[in-house]
Amino acid sequence: MSSNVETLMEMGFPRNRAEKALHVTQYKSVQVAMDWLFAHSDDPDIDDPFEAPKGHKLGDSSTPSQEGGDASQEAGEGESTDGTSQETAPAQAKSLKCDECGKRLRTSTDVQVHAARTGHQSFSESEEEIKPLTEEEKKEQVARIQQKLEERQRQKREQEKKEAIEKEKLRRKQGRDMVNAKQQHEMDEMKRLADLKKREKLEDKLARQRVKEQIARDRADRAAKSNPPQQTTSTVEKAPSTSPPAAAAPKKDYDSARLQIRLTNGSALTNSFGAAECLAAVRLYVELNRTDGASGPFTLMTPFPRKVFTEDDMEKPLKELGLVPSAVLTVTRPQ
Repeated sequence: MSSNVETLMEMGFPRNRAEKALHVTQYKSVQVAMDWLFAHSDDPDIDDPFEAPKGHKLGDSSTPSQEGGDASQEAGEGESTDGTSQETAPAQAKSLKCDECGKRLRTSTDVQVHAARTGHQSFSESEEEIKPLTEEEKKEQVARIQQKLEERQRQKREQEKKEAIEKEKLRRKQGRDMVNAKQQHEMDEMKRLADLKKREKLEDKLARQRVKEQIARDRADRAAKSNPPQQTTSTVEKAPSTSPPAAAAPKKDYDSARLQIRLTNGSALTNSFGAAECLAAVRLYVELNRTDGASGPFTLMTPFPRKVFTEDDMEKPLKELGLVPSAVLTVTRPQ
């Protein structure tokens, strides 16, 4: 029996599994044990420690020898009482046969192993005896089993290699996604900083423009105070009875513009701007104070007469655009 254990171990099976398989299959052959191992390789207790069954102790009432003796005695008595029973008894089955594939099996354990491997369910008894394998057949069978083992190991290595390649592909894809996400985040951050810098630059420009206008107004006020207008002392001649029509009043020069800005949700913003301020100041005011919840670029237009202001108009003063002394603007999405 130890040679069968060594044969299975040479095929790559652990000693524990080899001993258990030979014991379960009643030490029939290496092929039967091999079939049993393949059929029960996924059992949860396949690697449990194997303990060889212990023999019966002396004095045990149910020893195999006594049972065997009783059986033989009963058989002898049966033969003595009826001498012709052996001649009329039917032939004893010496093997089992699979009706679906025709394979002959030695024991019921072999039948169970064969059914587990192939799924066949139809078996019958056979009077043909299975001849023991010759040394050459044993060698061929061992070689065939080793070939099966090598094929399974090769398939396992290929499967592990495929899984490793898939894992590497997944890792690289995740790495690319992380790099792309980081680059997109950096681009968004750069764009946000550029917009913020542009807005700050525009605010500084408007602030400097307001300071210049204030300085100009202060100079004009000081000049007016230092040089008051002189009144003539000559008598005014009497006007004729039919006075000429009064001259047209001079056009008033406004220095501010009061604008009402209608947003996309129907609400309105109202604010006063300097007549010399650029239209870009109005757009900045809308960006900072709008309440319609919208975001993104927009355009300004006058409903009547209808006029849509372009980027070139943003640097022009309100007076030049005809928005002084008051006007209504509408916020619209760019076309």
